[in-house]
Amino acid sequence: MPFNLDKICRQLVTQAPDAIVYADDQGVIRLWNAGAELIFGYTEDEAIGKSLDIIIPENQRKRHWDGYGQTLATGVTRYGAGSLLSVPAIRKNGSRLSVEFTILPFHGEAGKIVGMAAIMRDVTTRFEEMKALRKLVAGAQ
Repeated sequence: MPFNLDKICRQLVTQAPDAIVYADDQGVIRLWNAGAELIFGYTEDEAIGKSLDIIIPENQRKRHWDGYGQTLATGVTRYGAGSLLSVPAIRKNGSRLSVEFTILPFHGEAGKIVGMAAIMRDVTTRFEEMKALRKLVAGAQ
């Protein structure tokens, strides 16, 4: 069987257990993989064409959009090159979760950012365990 990079990349993106979400420069979702469906509860059809606001808690939106706008304007993000951002997110059913993710800006022909992809992982269980351990340690002192 010949090596087909396009097929491998497509399968990797669509079937990865981590959420892979691409949004254009307006913050409109253009790619939503199976991992995103699993983590956030929205089907691909429900998410495509919607604002990223569907997964951002209301009290976090200003901060998110300020950072998104700054990255678009400067072309620089602290959360590219492997640095993780940990934030709260929201599922379709309204429940909150904790996610860690990295960002990959996509540049158009003129060098301007035309969109960004995020690779996200649900770390809610680990976050809750750490919170419980901190509380336990604080109570023991």
